Formats: sequence, C-alpha cells, structure tokens
Amino acid sequence: MLDLIVRTGKLVTPEGVRQADLGIKDGQIAQIAPEISEPARQEVSAEGLHVLPGLIDVHVHFNEPGQAHWEGIATGSAALAAGGGTAFFDMPLNSLPCTLDAPSFDQKLAAMRASSHTDFALWGGLTPQNLERLPELALRGVIGFKAFMSNSGLPEFPHCDDGSLYEGMRIAARLGLPVAVHAESDALTAHFARQKQQQGQTTWRDYLDSRPVFTELEAIQRALLLAQETGCRLHIVHISSGAGVALAAEAKARGVDVSLETCPHYLAFTEEDLERLGALAKCAPPLRSGDQQTLLWNQVLQGLVDIIGSDHSPSPPEMKQGDDFFALWGGIAGVQSTLAVLLTEGWQARGLALEQIARLLATNPAQRFGLQGKGLLAEGYDADFALVDLQQTHTLKPQDLHQRHPISPYLGRRFVGVVRETWLRGQRVYALGKIEKPNEVRLLTRHL
Repeated sequence: MLDLIVRTGKLVTPEGVRQADLGIKDGQIAQIAPEISEPARQEVSAEGLHVLPGLIDVHVHFNEPGQAHWEGIATGSAALAAGGGTAFFDMPLNSLPCTLDAPSFDQKLAAMRASSHTDFALWGGLTPQNLERLPELALRGVIGFKAFMSNSGLPEFPHCDDGSLYEGMRIAARLGLPVAVHAESDALTAHFARQKQQQGQTTWRDYLDSRPVFTELEAIQRALLLAQETGCRLHIVHISSGAGVALAAEAKARGVDVSLETCPHYLAFTEEDLERLGALAKCAPPLRSGDQQTLLWNQVLQGLVDIIGSDHSPSPPEMKQGDDFFALWGGIAGVQSTLAVLLTEGWQARGLALEQIARLLATNPAQRFGLQGKGLLAEGYDADFALVDLQQTHTLKPQDLHQRHPISPYLGRRFVGVVRETWLRGQRVYALGKIEKPNEVRLLTRHL
C-alpha cells in the first residue's frame, strides 16, 4: 500500500510536462503513472495544478544562531516553504558565531534541527583566519565553503586576500568541496566608495556609481583564474550583470569547473527601481541597468545560468532607514518570491519553459552540489514537490509573508501563479497559507 497518491497533476519533468499520478511511499516517489490503481492511505487531488520539484535555494541568510531578530530559521524556512521550497543552503555569516569551525557548525546544526520546516545544508566559511579549520568543517558535512572577495560588512567574517583564497581553494579541491565566492573587487569598490563619501555624496545613485559592473568582472576573472590553477570547483554567487555571466560562461566553455548563480531581484528590478524602493532594494553587487538585465535574461533563456538563488538577506527594518545610503544594510528579503518571479517574468513574459524553471531552481542545484535523491520528479527520488496553480495571480501583501519582518521590494507586485501546497518527503509542510511542521528535517550533504 502506498502512503500517498497525488492525482492528475501536471508533472514538470526534464522530458516535459505530462499529466500523471504520483505515488509516494516512505518519503520517496514510488510510482509515476497515468493512473495508479494501488491503494493508498491518503489521496490528494492536483487536478488543474502543476507539480514542480521542490525548490532548493542554495543561497539564504537565516541569521541563527545569535541574530534571530533579523530573521531566524523558523520564519525563514516557513517563507521558503510558502514559496514552494523544500531545502535551503544557509550561508556561514550573519549569525553569531559564524560557521568557521566544528563547534560553530554543531551549534548551527542543532538550531536547524530544532526549528527548520524544510531540509537544509550548511555552507562553511572561508576566511584568512580559518584555513586550518576547513578539513574539520568538511568532516562535519558542509556543502562547500563561502568566501568574500570584498568587505563583507561584518568584522567577524573578513574577506579573503588573493593568497588566502588561493590556499583555501587548494584545500577545498583536496577535500572535494566547492568554493562559492562573492565576486567584487575590494580594492576598487572601497576606493570608489571612499571618493564618494569624502565628497559627501551618499545617495542611492552614488552607491551604484561606487560598484560599477567592471568591479564585478575583475573579481570574477581573478576567481576563475585561481579555480583553474587549483582545480577547485567554483560557484559564483549572485552574478548581477550579463557581462559577468558572459565572462564566466566563456571560462566554463574552456573547461573551468564553474557554476553560475544569479538572483531573482536582478531579473525583476533595475537600478532605476532604487529611486522608488530605496534601501529595500539595496544589495551588493547592486541592481544593474536595463541593458544588463536584458542581456542577463537572454543568458537565462539560453541556459548559460545554472542556478537561481534568492540571496535572502533580511534585517530589522530600522537598519534600512537613514539618509546615508552607504550606511544602510544591503540585502534583499525575497526567499518566498523566487518561483513567483520566474513564473511571471520568465514563463509568462519571456517564454521560459517550466522545465527550465525546474532545472534552475531544483535539478541543477541538486546535481551541482551532489544531493542524492533531490531535485527531480522521478521514481526513487524524495517526494519533494510544490502544487502550483498557474491559472491564478496574486498581488503580494505584507500579511502574505511568512518571514519575520514583512518588508520586501516585491510587495505590491502582481505575480502569476499561486503555490497551493508544498510537500517534503511526502509530508505537507505548507497549505492554504499555513505552515505545518514535518516529523523530520535532514542535513543535506554532498554525495559524488
């Protein structure tokens, strides 16, 4: 007997969209067939709904332990589930302590197991001060190492100079783990920011001018060269520009082992939106021009971008208030809206296929980071999926948000598609606006 049958949904698979029943047993997909005759303990109708693999968001900051007043695991993972997500990778900074050694990993792992509504993986930090601790983080089960090439804004997580990044990549290559880099030139962005601030120029436009596209390209080029020299698997996070994708994609075509991530906010907003949205849309790298966004969308459509992660980086509202744009917290709260952006700006507006959305948000993250049994609607895979109504639209309101602080640049935006339910290993974790706690959540580790 099956545990669950999801009836007559439109399943989004690599081979295309097809109507079928989904049979689930012991948390895994046991059968996919036009009509399953075997009895089940529970049946759910998905008639008229699309069934997508659960989103795997490889880039979030949930700020716990130590800074749960910024977000917290319970609210952050609830927002993820409300957006169709079933797993996230938490970044090693914006929590106290940062995940830089085995004890800090253990502390975060305990918090995750106590509070998360979904499965999760943990990034370990890579800084000039913890190179000797990388092996112990690998033994604990980090999914990879995250390094900043420019000032992180947090003294407890210093950025890597070239020598530290090179040595860290050598160690990561030996350990068989990827390194994710925030690719902006520290020397150049600090120089331009200092020039602006010394002249009292601190508006949103001045902030943009201090981080031009070429400061991202310079760092991407350096990271690619170091990855090529060390044999390290490289993941470039939040590429903001079409020019950045082009540079990394060219290296990938030459054989450099690199994956390319962009974020929904770079696809939904341009730099001109900063005048209207203010610090709600401040991020680093910053929003780019309409021309760069057009190029970026074309690259998404061509399959040059591998992964789209939210880079959910919230803060208390007061950290977004003030006259000096440089001093305001840079981070966008958007973990609940990733699928909505892709359906609206991608599927509806630009003809991005649903299969491609599933690849960007689930299949590619699972394959790149070696997540066994994740990211596909296929027999033998975990029963992680979202039921989505593509016939409906919704306008995002503060009361819709499950994150701690109901502020987001996406508020008031009309989106195509409504996530009706989200299921994690055959357990419903979200339905009709309400979060349900699963019996178990799991730490996801790399399997090759």
